[in-house]
Amino acid sequence: MTKKSMHIGLDDTDSPRKGCTTYVAALLVEKLQRLGAEFIDYPNLVRLNPNAPWKTRGNGALCLRVQYNESDEQQIKQTVISTVEEHADLQCKGTNPGIVFFESATIPRKVETFSKNAITGIVSLSEAFKLLKNVGAEAVGFKKCRGIIGGLAAIGETFQRDCTFEILVYRIPENRGSKRRVDKASIVEMDKATAPYTFNNIDWEEERGLITPRGPDPILLGIRGESPDIVRKAFEIVKPLEPVERWVIFRTNQGTDAHLKLVKQLSQIKPYNPVIAKGTVAANPKIIPRRHVIFSIKDESAQVDCAAYEPTGFLRRVARKLIVGDYVEVSGAVRVPSQEHPSTINLEKIRILRLAPKIVYQNPLCPKCEKRLKSMGKNKGFRCEKCRSRYTDLGKIEIRVKREIKKGLYITSPRSQRHLTKPFRRYGLEKLQTSSKELIENWHFP
Repeated sequence: MTKKSMHIGLDDTDSPRKGCTTYVAALLVEKLQRLGAEFIDYPNLVRLNPNAPWKTRGNGALCLRVQYNESDEQQIKQTVISTVEEHADLQCKGTNPGIVFFESATIPRKVETFSKNAITGIVSLSEAFKLLKNVGAEAVGFKKCRGIIGGLAAIGETFQRDCTFEILVYRIPENRGSKRRVDKASIVEMDKATAPYTFNNIDWEEERGLITPRGPDPILLGIRGESPDIVRKAFEIVKPLEPVERWVIFRTNQGTDAHLKLVKQLSQIKPYNPVIAKGTVAANPKIIPRRHVIFSIKDESAQVDCAAYEPTGFLRRVARKLIVGDYVEVSGAVRVPSQEHPSTINLEKIRILRLAPKIVYQNPLCPKCEKRLKSMGKNKGFRCEKCRSRYTDLGKIEIRVKREIKKGLYITSPRSQRHLTKPFRRYGLEKLQTSSKELIENWHFP
């Protein structure tokens, strides 16, 4: 019997109070396999633009890619729809689920472009509907249907280059909402045993584990890494102290900087967009309440503020040490301007490209006794308190001070890194082409 290929995109089933679209995908892995569907890739977890004003909690959309017998098609679609209906928080005002079914062996370039735009910028529902019609995809939406955008975008992310993997482990229903219980020492052991091939397991600044989320969702823990094998190995080391309902390995764009888009001039930045921009520090950093750091950069086209907020930790401390004249590359999200604040780049990274000389001026030494002279007033010269000598022809001495920071890349602390932010540990491990789509054995349970 001839096999057909289908890409199933899902988004916006969760809410701030419960649910998780990855959990819906995990349930569907089990259900679709029971219907005879064969997965041709790991479930894809695609993080979209983290600055979209209507984003879901983690702004993650899902895609399931399967082959199946044509006779099972309607049952597969109905299973997906009924599972979303059952587990989406439809009572929440901001939850607007969407499902997209696309039957094709390959993904059109225009769908890939749509996905890229949804990750790096803002796309509209009308754009999604137009593209659905153009490529012959089928969509099912609930309420405002905004999840259709994410569902289509997830289908379009084909991971032609860099990608990572995450094993997500889910709690039994009766434990959801309570504090997650995982042995802390085992997280440290896992991190050491799998470094550098897993990342963002621990924030060493605060000595806090990062693999357990804090929200009301059904996830017990998640471990991110470079391959399916390494994240499964990592999970085997970690010791949950509560029952596990199920787990699944996902292919994802997390930790790849996929959201950041280079702008050639500061005048090109747009609200909500994640950008990479270069400029010269135009105003020394200032500290605002709660220890946030603000400084300005400029180029020939514009000037823009940059903000390193208190939770960014190490990045904020580096930002404080910049001075006028430093040439930097900044990465982060563009905040919408208001009456009180101009457009601001909320920083994720700073790359210092060139350091300006830091100059301080001191009074000269007395030529007779070498004691530091005292000023007698503006343009009135200097006097020596030790030998009483006076000098009207001497000026202040220029001293170049050693900078406390060096050229190079600085990244926000792990606890405040967004899902898409590439951490230090991944630099040099980027994938230059799609890794094999052949799935390992036991990539999910049950």
